[in-house]
Amino acid sequence: MKYALIGCGRISPNHLAAAKANNLEIVAICDINKDNAIDKKIKFELDDSVKIYTDYIEMLEKEKPQLAAIATESGKHAAIALDCIDRGCNIIIEKPIALSLKDADEIIKRSKEKNVKVCACHQNRFNKSIQKIRDAVDKKRFGRMFYGTAHIRWCRDHEYYDRASWRGTWEQDGGALMNQCIHNIDLLRWMMGDEIVEVVGMTDRLNHPYIEAEDLGIALVRFKNGSYGIIEGTTDIYPKNLEETLYLFGEKGTVKAGGASVNRIEEWNFSDMLDNAEEVKARFHENPPNVYGYGHTPLYADVIDAIEKDRKPYVDAEAGKRALELVLAIYKSAATGESVKLPLDECSTLDFKDRFK
Repeated sequence: MKYALIGCGRISPNHLAAAKANNLEIVAICDINKDNAIDKKIKFELDDSVKIYTDYIEMLEKEKPQLAAIATESGKHAAIALDCIDRGCNIIIEKPIALSLKDADEIIKRSKEKNVKVCACHQNRFNKSIQKIRDAVDKKRFGRMFYGTAHIRWCRDHEYYDRASWRGTWEQDGGALMNQCIHNIDLLRWMMGDEIVEVVGMTDRLNHPYIEAEDLGIALVRFKNGSYGIIEGTTDIYPKNLEETLYLFGEKGTVKAGGASVNRIEEWNFSDMLDNAEEVKARFHENPPNVYGYGHTPLYADVIDAIEKDRKPYVDAEAGKRALELVLAIYKSAATGESVKLPLDECSTLDFKDRFK
């Protein structure tokens, strides 16, 4: 299967490693900064048949890849995705899928019209720990779900934002919730039943005066099934990333996923006693070198299989929209000082451009 990468920045090595691990035929890599593409070509020992482009439209039309990954700044995801879809190219879109609900809806609509597979790159769904927890949810081992919490306690310093001027802007990124925390926000919504009734949020910019968006977000979520969610996300932790954790509390079960990126099970208690807690914690434990984890490779495998079997990817465009919607609902509640009902009408990060001025 012919594959191309659009965007050769911070997350691109994970995509290239996943493409190679899944034996994709890498035909091209593209970045507006040619040096970035050259650097990745050298580091991944890609042969001369792999072309380098600075114009992704030219690349799509000349190389005609069957699958492309979009790993550019967030604000360009939607436009590039639509250009790929219009050319019949299946896509993996780095989170978030878009920065507005209008754009997310257009991606969903047009991909259905063209029968193009779209995957939102929420790779943590493929963590061994998360897959084990999801299996317990699907088998209703928790009984009635009471509430869940998502905590993302990370550090992002001045140097991080200096390396890319788009970071922390409303036009191209959003803040901590949209960039760093959306993976765990996605997991919380997915585990708790997906359908949300109401969101109450607060956001602030406490320690990064040089960015436009928030570095702290806190929210309460009420789900349609009667359960609740708590979200705490920040990039203010000193002096380095502390943890990303997901707790689920039910009538008959308590689970905690922790580690750098919810990559290990730290609590596992169920009334049915179907498995040994210590064995589960030992078996479903990964120690990735960074917060991106190991999920890209199985995510790629799923997308390839979805293309070959003409089915939806495990993490489809609708899933990407749901994660986006929840973050935007928190932003809206924080900006208005009121609770926000879901489903959310059209909303975009650009609606909050003057939030902290």
